[in-house]
Amino acid sequence: MTGWRAGLAAALLALALWQAVIWATGAPRFILPPPLLVAQTIWTSRALLAEHAAITMAEVLIGLSLGAALGFVSAIALAASPLARALVRPMLVFSQAVPVFALAPILTLWLGFGLWSKVAMALLIIYFPVTSSFFDALMRTDRDWIGMARVMGARPGRIMLHIRIPAALPGFASGLRLAAVYAPIGAIIGEWVGASKGLGYLMLLANGRAKTDLMFAALIVLAVLTVLLHAAVNTLCEKALDRS
Repeated sequence: MTGWRAGLAAALLALALWQAVIWATGAPRFILPPPLLVAQTIWTSRALLAEHAAITMAEVLIGLSLGAALGFVSAIALAASPLARALVRPMLVFSQAVPVFALAPILTLWLGFGLWSKVAMALLIIYFPVTSSFFDALMRTDRDWIGMARVMGARPGRIMLHIRIPAALPGFASGLRLAAVYAPIGAIIGEWVGASKGLGYLMLLANGRAKTDLMFAALIVLAVLTVLLHAAVNTLCEKALDRS
């Protein structure tokens, strides 16, 4: 079964289970709306959902781009410098002990209720996975290749550029695939803390007005966009790796 067919089958199974739970429990619509009602809401509110989805995806894409670039540079710096590994790597590990979700109010206080506090949240969530995956791949470069390059007189910078980075690109791609899934989480959390636009804001607004069908519609739109973003990143990574 091809990938899209498997995904379609999984989606249909999830919808069937959703409807089965409603039939089995008799849950009222304001608790668990049926799939057909949510589909109708997605269609009737498509303009509203598209407006807020565009804001959220802008936050996600900017955060993903900045986080990937920062993680790429950081991993190279850590792999190239023992001093950086000794000083900075423990700080990176310690930063993961602080719940990123708890930083959302602070970022909103510092950066305001606009775009950049959500971008910062997305960046913080994806930075460590990208950096860690790429750094581990850089450190696992075949030692025979590095030894041969040194025998031929290659400097550390050229070894990094021509051997270690190309060999570690699959690790960087793995980090990007994870980042594509995690980045929307950061944006949504930022919108929950304080925003006037975005799918996270729309979910809170719908919840406060007891419009559960609209809340589920926003959630499904977010899930679909996340899956599409992951698929796009995966495709780009595969094409880039094939060319390298």
